[in-house]
Amino acid sequence: MRHTEFWARLEKQLGRGYCEVWADQFVMSELGGRTAREALDAGMTPKEVWRAVWAALELPATEK
Repeated sequence: MRHTEFWARLEKQLGRGYCEVWADQFVMSELGGRTAREALDAGMTPKEVWRAVWAALELPATEK
């Protein structure tokens, strides 16, 4: 998964305006106590971060 796909998926789930805010503010223990953006900036792969986002948002398996 590329960064562009990650952001497109997040936007699809949360909407254009809110996805950026959520990625900057929602802290996840699965990401070592980081937000999605912090995790990506720290070098985690978009796929790793998406797995944590998927679980946090309780998305259906079809969105995995």
